[in-house]
Amino acid sequence: MDVTEPGARTGGQPPPRRLEASTLEKLRTISTATVATLLFKRGFRNQFIQRVWRLTERRQTMVGQALTVRHVAAREDLDFHGVFKQPGHPQRLAVESVGPGDVMVMDCRGDDSAASLGGILATRLQVRGCAGFVTDAGVRDTDYIAALNMPVYVASRSAPTNLTKHHTVETNVPITCGKAPVYPGDVILGDGDGVMVIPLHLVDEIVEEALEMEHFEEFIIGLVRAGRPVIGTYPADAETLALYEEHLKTNPRRFAD
Repeated sequence: MDVTEPGARTGGQPPPRRLEASTLEKLRTISTATVATLLFKRGFRNQFIQRVWRLTERRQTMVGQALTVRHVAAREDLDFHGVFKQPGHPQRLAVESVGPGDVMVMDCRGDDSAASLGGILATRLQVRGCAGFVTDAGVRDTDYIAALNMPVYVASRSAPTNLTKHHTVETNVPITCGKAPVYPGDVILGDGDGVMVIPLHLVDEIVEEALEMEHFEEFIIGLVRAGRPVIGTYPADAETLALYEEHLKTNPRRFAD
């Protein structure tokens, strides 16, 4: 399917809803640690992408929606030098299907002994407005990629071309990246701790509870800095909660209605 055809980005399925700008703005203020706790409260234990770290030097929060790319192990008669000259190569089509607000998430079976991306394709993603890139494999040209404005999360630095280990199969299907399930359109949040995957249908309630939780925890940190003991403060007892209610009167949380 040509990437310009309707439905090409979603394998012919109806596209997932896109997040409003106001939701994205709120997400940029929330930490992955907070999201991990709130998902755990709802029974989700496996939404953190394991063993990936932020390669890029800019300390910015990555927020966007998953455009997934699935790989299987490479085979010599299919993944040979020169194969990228084929205009319909699925890796190239995947890159050219990315739009603003997408985070490309690659499932490379956790094999970081070869690259899944290099400097040229990373540049193309940034130019297309990609909000970030996540892979459970390696990338190469890392000194160059580290200086990009687009957040990039990787499992390793790895010079060998992807063709030595990874065969791109399809785009925008459910995948596993770093042992976490990722569905097309899921919300991808990345910071210094790593990358969380928020199921799209939960994002609105997670965002609102996260804003409340982080505002409260900022207040708690202030108390601890002032010398209060953790016991009775975190978790908060009735006295601490009463202090917080007073605090709210002059210090409303961000984005409060």
